[in-house]
Amino acid sequence: MNAEAKLDRRVVKTREAINKAFLELFAEKEFQQITINDISDRANVNRGTVYLHYADKYDLLDKNIESHLNRLLAFCGHGDAASTDDISALGSELKPVFDYLAANYPFFSAMFANQRTSVFRERMLAFVAGGVRRKLEANGGAARVDHELHAEFMASAFVGIVEWWIRRAMPHSPEAMAEQLSDLFAKNDIELR
Repeated sequence: MNAEAKLDRRVVKTREAINKAFLELFAEKEFQQITINDISDRANVNRGTVYLHYADKYDLLDKNIESHLNRLLAFCGHGDAASTDDISALGSELKPVFDYLAANYPFFSAMFANQRTSVFRERMLAFVAGGVRRKLEANGGAARVDHELHAEFMASAFVGIVEWWIRRAMPHSPEAMAEQLSDLFAKNDIELR
């Protein structure tokens, strides 16, 4: 069992090195210019090791995006502020999300940079809209605004604010962003109940 634990740690470290190398390259040059050789050289691993973990650079990109979005989803699930009538409670639910974004700034900054923005932004929009739509549908009841339209509106607002914050190198703290976004939703009478 001890040998398995060591192997697992080595696998984790190798993946971390590959992901770190990929992210650094992603921030330096266009995705199309990045090669598996670039990634393996930067990560100090063999090309075959990269292929052992990822089918190609597209798979590496997809798995990175999926991993970060799933972690964001986990933070969105903490607490039940979104199921209450008190929109001010939304700020406390959003703080862990902004903390995660800040802690992973290099990833999100690279994802929102130049041409790469559209692919990541669309995936993030679909991810957030799907989560909001599920919450709206779970809360049931007749809605004045169609759940899908409501979800798309909120997702666009959220992703737009996140993109603004990341592109400007996080000019406000995660706490301030959570409070500000909560206030914006409250001011516009947007409820997640």
